[in-house]
Amino acid sequence: MTIETIFAFDFGVKRIGVAMGNTMIRQAEPVKVIAAIDNATRFADIQALLDEWKPARLVVGLPMHPDGAEHEMTARARKFANQLHGRFNLPVELVDERYSSAVISAKRGEVIDDRAAAIILQQYFDTH
Repeated sequence: MTIETIFAFDFGVKRIGVAMGNTMIRQAEPVKVIAAIDNATRFADIQALLDEWKPARLVVGLPMHPDGAEHEMTARARKFANQLHGRFNLPVELVDERYSSAVISAKRGEVIDDRAAAIILQQYFDTH
């Protein structure tokens, strides 16, 4: 069995949470929160992480309404996933993230995007 490193992203307009794990341990860990200042900066930060960790695949959380209907952020997350695939030539999978942020207890104003990415990745591990 080949052990693969997998990165997950919790996409947001202002911030992108990043988490990682591998297919042997199957445990997601928060890595960092990228400030989404502009596309060039955002993708340069992602490139640096990918160069350092060399993941085999990427996972992106797909936000939806509780009833499963898509909304504006669903389309933005899909676009981000397509950009990741196009720029870095890695397989990208989408994971339903409807309740990822809801299960994190956070203080008001606390940045939790990396922990949300870890929950998204854990969901991926639990279903694969």
